[in-house]
This record gives sequence, C-alpha cells and structure tokens, in this order.
Amino acid sequence: MPADRREFLKMSAAAGAALGLGAVPGAGLPHPGPARGPAAPQEAPRALRILILGGTGFIGPFQVRYALSRGHSVTLFNRGRSNPGMFPDVETLIGDRNGQLDALRGHTWDVVIDNSRSNPDWVRLAAEFLRDSVDRYFYVSSRSAYSDLSSVPMTSDAPTFTYETAGVEPGSDNLPYGLAKALSEREAQRIFAGRANIVRPGLIIGPQDETDRFTYWPVRIHRGGEVLAPGDGSDTVQIIDVRDLTEWMIRMAETGHTGEYNGIGPATPRPMTELLYGIRAVTTAETTFTWVDTDFLVERGMRPYREMPVWRPPVPGFEGFARFDLTPEVEAGLTFRPLAETARDTLEYHFSRPPERQAALRAGATPEQEAEVLAAWRRSGRTRG
Repeated sequence: MPADRREFLKMSAAAGAALGLGAVPGAGLPHPGPARGPAAPQEAPRALRILILGGTGFIGPFQVRYALSRGHSVTLFNRGRSNPGMFPDVETLIGDRNGQLDALRGHTWDVVIDNSRSNPDWVRLAAEFLRDSVDRYFYVSSRSAYSDLSSVPMTSDAPTFTYETAGVEPGSDNLPYGLAKALSEREAQRIFAGRANIVRPGLIIGPQDETDRFTYWPVRIHRGGEVLAPGDGSDTVQIIDVRDLTEWMIRMAETGHTGEYNGIGPATPRPMTELLYGIRAVTTAETTFTWVDTDFLVERGMRPYREMPVWRPPVPGFEGFARFDLTPEVEAGLTFRPLAETARDTLEYHFSRPPERQAALRAGATPEQEAEVLAAWRRSGRTRG
C-alpha cells in the first residue's frame, strides 16, 4: 500500500469517526449515541490456561494475541497445516478434531474455545474428551442458528433450528449450516451442562477477513465514482469487528460467564446510509451513492448478502435479522470500536494483499454488473441519489 494512502487512512480515521458513528447529514436518521470503545489490553486479574481448538484461521489469531496480552497461557490444538509457524512460542498440540484427540490427554485447562465451523460430531468428540479436564467450554456458533428471525427485537432466547424446523431427517449427512450450528451448540451444552458459553456472531468483519463480504464496501467506495447502494438507506445492519468479538470472549472467560450470547453490533442498529457514508469518511474518494429499490435490485440479480454484501432488507421472516437487543451482551462486557477504525484497517489489510488477490474480491457485484444495474435504474426514471 503506498505510504501516502496509508498515512491518509490513519490521519482520517479520527476525523471520520464522528461521521462513521453518527447520522448522515440530511438522511433523517436518528443518532445511535456514542459507541463504547474496546477495552485496552491489560493484565487480567487472574491468569487462565486457555485451550483453543484451531487458532490459526481468521478469528483464532486474534484470540491468541489478546489472551497473551492479558497474561494468559495459551495452548493450540490443530492439524498443524494452516499457518503452522504463526505462533512459534505458543504450545501447539497436533491432532484432528475428527477423532484424533490423544494429544490432549493428560492436560488440564480452565477454558476451551471451540472455533469449529459447523460439525456437531466434532463438538461432541472434543467435548466428551475434555469434559473432566476443562472447566468451561466456549463454542463459537452463528446468528444462522436461529430458526426464526422475525421477532423485533431479537434476543438470545429465540428458538434455534431443530431437525423438524429445518426440514431435515435425523442422521442426514448434509446438514444446513444453521442446523449444524444449533446441533453443535446442544452438544456443548449437554456435555458441559451449566459450564458452556455459546456465542452467536453475525457477519464477522475487519482485517484478515478473506470472505470480502464487508471488504467489498470499503474497496468499492475507495474506487470512487457512482456507487450502487441497496434499498433506500434505512435498512439496518448489525455486524461485528473480529477484534471486538474475540477480545470480548477472552474477557468473558476471565469473568466466568456462561450462557447464550449474540456477538454482533453495534448495540443500536446502524442504517445502511450510516454504514456507507461512514466508510466513505476514511477514503479520499470522490463518491456518490445511488440508492436503488430492493425489488429492482433483486429482479436484476443483485441479491442481499451476495452481490450486495452486508445488506439484508427486513422482508417477512427476517424482520429481526439486524434488530437484536444486545443489553445482556453489553452488560457482559461487549464493546464496539468505531466504524471508521474497522473500515480503515480493512482497507489497509486489503491493500497489503498481492495485486491479483486485490483484483479478485470474493463477494459483491462486479463493476460490469454494477454499471448495468445503474444504467437500467436511470432508464427507469426513478433515480434518487
């Protein structure tokens, strides 16, 4: 990343924070109030022995670094294939979640953090193996585990998928993602009864994210020009910076929390206008936004969470998708860093990647798709900026 661009992003973060956190002038949207920033790293009251299953993917490294900064000891358990030299000074036990767990034998830990993606059998095997050698079990689940996202506000006691509500026969080899997460939660809760902590993140964003589902927007806005924006700008968003999620989990481990929590933010849902204008505040781009009706977008293949990442309109069944009441989570220590910081750091990470990777985003509309829809919208005579 060129030095002048990097320096600008750093200097503009502070200036952009106010716009990134407040209502966009003229948008007619309420100000969500001040965000609570992330807790500064400091030594924890008591050092814990933390086992992380995985630890070298997306969220794991942030857990490791923050735990070490707080004075905890960390052990990793993985196959040793992904980024094996990432933490040379951290104990790593080699094995496989799919039954090869012998390396865990003879050890004890205060907390295990299970970053398993979506395999209830893996959770069951690990939890049964660790039941008598670990005090508490943290399982990273997903907002997708909820079978009904229509309630406003949503809370952690909303129903999660069962085989019946997912329309899947028990014993099926191909489980839908949401059902697999819900079943994994129940395995952790059954085996670690009263000692399990379930965290259900929404879209996890920030530096090191290789899905590009949030990254699309900072990159597209940084490119400048007329930007296709979804809906009328009022649809809300609740996502989570990877650092806010992982640091909160470590602090919950320190305080002994158990139960079910949602790992999303901010506490007051952010309208799409605020998201996009807040991102623009940390770039030098000359950008305009053209807001296009939901039906018009869908008819032309601009799907929520696909060609238009992050955005999901509150259609029937999804009214509560980005309307979570996070009171219990905030009381349990969840904090939210400024949008400007997340956007700036995401851009810095993107421009640190090889040129060919920068040119091949894995989410979002292509320039050709965007131009085609914008042209059709202008021809429709319903334009608004």
